[in-house]
Amino acid sequence: MTAPGAGPIHLAGRFLDVILARQLRPREQAEVATLLRTGAERSMYWDQARADQRHGLAAARLVRSRRPHRSDLVRAALLHDVGKRSARLGPVGRSVATILGRLGLVGPPRFAVYLDHGRIAAQELDRAGAEPLVVAFALHHHRERPEEISREDWDLLQAADRAVLRGS
Repeated sequence: MTAPGAGPIHLAGRFLDVILARQLRPREQAEVATLLRTGAERSMYWDQARADQRHGLAAARLVRSRRPHRSDLVRAALLHDVGKRSARLGPVGRSVATILGRLGLVGPPRFAVYLDHGRIAAQELDRAGAEPLVVAFALHHHRERPEEISREDWDLLQAADRAVLRGS
């Protein structure tokens, strides 16, 4: 699945993000450390590809800039893609999986894992004791808004998820 409205330009931007992503700088690593609550969250976050770490941080920063007192929203933005790490796909594999998914095809098992990353992340985050909003956003971020997430929170999280990172 891809995000609603994730057209070719957005997908091309994400492809470039994956290729160009640099490791987080020490001050960025320290910033992330202040946002994560548990060892399980830390393990999930740091086991992600660099691009997913950068994307999560960029999304969390956008949310924090608008709702500084909503740590659950910030963590939802930071951790929503942690399920992607289970697929272990590089830029080309991610692109092929996305295209096949758009065509209604699944491909190899790793592609299916990548396309199902929201459900995988939600299960892992739930087991780790993450807040309900964090779990719900991970599960639904490529679907329709669930009732348990307010329209205002949803719109902010969706805007953060669409943030493009080039130049990070």
